[in-house]
Amino acid sequence: MSAVNRQFRLAARPVGLPKDSDWTLAESHVPEPGPEEVLVRVHYISLDPAMRGWMNEGRSYIPPVAVGDVMRALAAGEVIASEHPSIAVGDHVTGLFGVQEYAAMHGAAVGKVDTELAPLPVYLSALGMPGMTAYFGLLDIGRPSPGETVLVSGAAGAVGSVVGQIAKLKGARAVGIAGGPEKCSYIVDDLGFDAAIDYKSQDVPTGLAEHCPEGIDIYFDNVGGPILDAALAHLARRARVIICGAISQYNQLEAVQGPANYLSVLINHASMTGFVVSDYGDRLAEGVAEMAGWYAAGKVVSREHIVDGIEHFPETLLRLFTGDHDGKLELHVAT
Repeated sequence: MSAVNRQFRLAARPVGLPKDSDWTLAESHVPEPGPEEVLVRVHYISLDPAMRGWMNEGRSYIPPVAVGDVMRALAAGEVIASEHPSIAVGDHVTGLFGVQEYAAMHGAAVGKVDTELAPLPVYLSALGMPGMTAYFGLLDIGRPSPGETVLVSGAAGAVGSVVGQIAKLKGARAVGIAGGPEKCSYIVDDLGFDAAIDYKSQDVPTGLAEHCPEGIDIYFDNVGGPILDAALAHLARRARVIICGAISQYNQLEAVQGPANYLSVLINHASMTGFVVSDYGDRLAEGVAEMAGWYAAGKVVSREHIVDGIEHFPETLLRLFTGDHDGKLELHVAT
């Protein structure tokens, strides 16, 4: 093809928050698909907190993005050329396409999605990685029972908002921690949470004592730091703490703040389990099917915050860490 493929490449490993100088906006030829490959025109790029960890060198659950490589990112788009027998031109697909306008991928590395069931951005949100993270983290590790109290940090975000909704579907109480009155109102009024704690204007321990008077049975942690410590101090007996993320710590220039109140896990016979959604790769179809049913029935709400233009990637990525977004943050690349 003669079109140009714009792509963001990692120019340097960030120290603290990523800077403009950590990126290179490059142009390359649009690739041709090889044997059993497909060429995807990317429409939406998912911006996720995990991307910050992928930029760091060191041991993790996935190799880091190499300096000079296209930045890794989940994305959704349309197949415009195919050499794969089961994927046709015009199919909508998701995959790790990266921060670029076109991607050539082996057909086994993409997943077909049904845009008649839900719009394409939803497959990067409630019906995508965030929804599956919430589904398996809460149900497989948390195992909520009716009447239990589920506390969620980052409750207005892509993962936390779904966690609270699933908790309610399972008959549990859902208490969310979010930043600002608008986000707190959203999770209570629109998503059905039982209560919200505004960490920007309220004392979190006081709010936990008020809204979790019998203790926290399940804590789904997306932020780490002082909020994790506050939650640990309010655990109920045999509580389950689910470590999904620690966005408050990702750009620290000093050592990561670990949990000071970890002895509460011992005292309360609790458990603390970390996980990533790829742990459930062989069960994703199960989660997508149930989430799709809830979404179609209006039992799960998905909200996306979409910014237009691949050229706005660097500054849009920073919104993950400032909280300046509502719902799942995505970059709109093409219509």
